[in-house]
Amino acid sequence: MTAGMNSGKMRIPTTADLMSMWNASGLKEKLIFTFGMLVLFRLGIHLPLFGINNEYFANLASQNNILGFLDLFSGGALGKVSIFALGIGPYITSSIIMQLMAVIVPALEKLQKEDGEAGRRKLSQYTRVFAIVLAAFQACIFMGFMAHTNAITAGVNHTMFYISSVLTLSAGSALVMWMSELITERGIGNGGSLIIFVGIISGIPLYATRTWEMIANNSSLAFGLVVLLTIFFLTMILIVVMQEAIRKVIIVNPKRQVGNKVYGGVNTFIPFKLNPGGVMPIIFAVAILLFPSTILSLVGSANLPAGWVQDVVMVLNKIFNPSGATYYTIYFLMIVALTFFYASIMPNMQPKEIADNLKKYGSSIPGIKPGRPTAEALDKILTKTTFIGAMGLGIIALIPALASYLTKITTLQGIGATSLIIMVGVALDLINQVKTHLLARNYESFLKE
Repeated sequence: MTAGMNSGKMRIPTTADLMSMWNASGLKEKLIFTFGMLVLFRLGIHLPLFGINNEYFANLASQNNILGFLDLFSGGALGKVSIFALGIGPYITSSIIMQLMAVIVPALEKLQKEDGEAGRRKLSQYTRVFAIVLAAFQACIFMGFMAHTNAITAGVNHTMFYISSVLTLSAGSALVMWMSELITERGIGNGGSLIIFVGIISGIPLYATRTWEMIANNSSLAFGLVVLLTIFFLTMILIVVMQEAIRKVIIVNPKRQVGNKVYGGVNTFIPFKLNPGGVMPIIFAVAILLFPSTILSLVGSANLPAGWVQDVVMVLNKIFNPSGATYYTIYFLMIVALTFFYASIMPNMQPKEIADNLKKYGSSIPGIKPGRPTAEALDKILTKTTFIGAMGLGIIALIPALASYLTKITTLQGIGATSLIIMVGVALDLINQVKTHLLARNYESFLKE
């Protein structure tokens, strides 16, 4: 394995370099557009639903681990019960389900692989419609929970409040989905990932304040905090290595003679990333786990009659509690499974197609026959590489959680491995996209290392 980071001393950019980057064709507009959309999203978070006792619900969310975890990924929108309380969650969940269905259902697989751009647009439309259905369902559950608490302001008509709130939350989720797609299409970076990224970043001051208060009340935890922050820092380094590490497969290209000159014959390589899915397996795993956690948390807080139903809900709540050992075991297994799944659907990770293309152009892997033997060899390489990447990603996800437990600094659990991986992964993806944009416009001098 080799890390995909260039060696050598990086040249410090000058003011002229920075101005050149800013004025690069299209980059300035993309950055301004992305920033503007994120600002609009943050403003929407502070627009609460009518008829809600926000103070009461904010206290309830701070005392409930699952609601607090959900609030982190909504950027505080859930705690404020804003119009964006559902956030990007329904859209991400819908995307996961549709990608899984595209593997199982032949008609959807045909749209994705055989019908070209028109088929992919149609599949995207199905994803959007299903996301709105999921948003409406989650809004109904959420409002059902609110109806069983004292969070509704006295004197408000419950029926009208329920209907208007479900419609508002569904429309808010659709608006967030639209904003994320606009960022992806017209801005820089992946819109959904950036919205989650901004939500996590916005929660850091609150976690820092809580940690400071904890240390002030118990100075013996100061050393534990230093240890925890050191582990967090080392974890971020491991995440960068995981994101950038590649496995090179040497390819021998045939020689071609044109007139008196000979072309080709130079060895190249195919770079297979150790972590092909990047940050997506983590986001997918969190989204899948948060869906039952949300429903169980809301149902569990309702006035259920005593009996087996209440017992089952309590057991499931313990299983999907973000601070429990069972939750992290399921989380680890899901990361591993989703990393393999994501690798299996990526176009540049298909052994048979790669082998066919190599055979078509006369290229080969040294010591391996073209065609089926090459496909089998590539399949073994990809399986081993993906396994190492999946296990590494899963282990990294557990380290900060275990460190928080050992050091007894529980106030930073919300920005544990999940948030760290998402933040670092999104930041790396954003930097890589900016670099690609600059390189495409001949700004190699600025990026020279």
